[in-house]
Amino acid sequence: MTDTVIDRFLRYVVIDTQSDAKSKTTPTTEKQKTLGRLLVEELLAMGVSDAHLDEYGYVYATIPSNVDKPVPVICFCSHMDTAPDFTGTNVKPQIIRNYQGGDIRLTGDPQQVIRVSEHPVLLDQIGNDIITTDGTTLLGADDKAGVAEIMAAAQVLMANPDIKHGTIRILFTPDEEVGRGADKVDLKKLGAQFGYTIDGETAGHIEDETFSADGVEITISGVAIHPGFAKGKMENAIKIAGAIIDRLPKDIAPESTEGREGFIHPTGVTGTMEKASLSLIVRDFEDEGLATKEALIEGIVKQVITAYPGSSYTFEVKQQYRNMKSILSRNPEITDNALEAVRRAGMTPVRGSIRGGTDGSRLSFMGLPCPNIFAGGHAFHSPLEWVSRQDMERAVKTLVELAKVWEERA
Repeated sequence: MTDTVIDRFLRYVVIDTQSDAKSKTTPTTEKQKTLGRLLVEELLAMGVSDAHLDEYGYVYATIPSNVDKPVPVICFCSHMDTAPDFTGTNVKPQIIRNYQGGDIRLTGDPQQVIRVSEHPVLLDQIGNDIITTDGTTLLGADDKAGVAEIMAAAQVLMANPDIKHGTIRILFTPDEEVGRGADKVDLKKLGAQFGYTIDGETAGHIEDETFSADGVEITISGVAIHPGFAKGKMENAIKIAGAIIDRLPKDIAPESTEGREGFIHPTGVTGTMEKASLSLIVRDFEDEGLATKEALIEGIVKQVITAYPGSSYTFEVKQQYRNMKSILSRNPEITDNALEAVRRAGMTPVRGSIRGGTDGSRLSFMGLPCPNIFAGGHAFHSPLEWVSRQDMERAVKTLVELAKVWEERA
């Protein structure tokens, strides 16, 4: 097989693999298995003999060691699903060859424009080949770029026995975009000591820190009565929920924070006059910051509810994931080896934090320390999503070099 990483990427993105947060099954959508089955076929064809898709939609495979000495078993992991935020049905990838700068207007919806002013990283892409959508769907570079890069790296390692490496496990997960990517991972079967998610953005970036994350669920029980006889009696739960949302701090929101600043973000509200439910997510790099923000939210709820003596509320905090930095700091060689691989691939490594989470966040706390390596995509979860061929090729080279670094340093 001589498929390039772009051949693979273009083949994968046209398969609809959106996950569904409302679904109770694993995977949340059966169509994710369509890509999983294709990946298994391709892995078997390149000689990865144990590649298989399990009942939950996870793909497992092994690139065997080709050296006699003991080398830690590492895992390369990416997720197959795409985000529910924007449609991933009928993706039509477009290739702009030898990009010469300027804004990119997408042909399927001319209102969709990738503007250099909003995406200044385009300035680093002059002369590169840019892959976009036609503007009517997301692209799926998050994380089919990572999937294609792992597959291309596997092809290189399987076809070149002169490249010395230890055992490498491959893991492709479903449902990462709805927070369930690690739910059914069989770590015993995986058998890896350390891992890497290939799910980042800008070329050369390695991320060993994520947000810590909680969800908050608030239920308001109001006082329902016929509106014709409501004076002095009705307490509308929808209005109470609205008052809570209105009092959330404007400067602690996703749209007004950056860097290491956390936020409070309402994600859903439903209700009737009698009962309303409000869902929020809370993010911070420190657990103490989460607790402070959650106390702030409940303080707002208590303040609002005092004006409604017949009403009540419940307040529930659900842990989602924690900052993987606390785990990765115990094994600094995991990140150090990735930084060295980036250097060997011809880039200056940049170590940073993710304003979000990856499968690696949960895998780290499950026992598989797992920093994040760039995949090259940008503007995830939107019709403006794009990736360059050259950055994907750099990611493939980084993975091959990473396999070599672990072998050399064993």
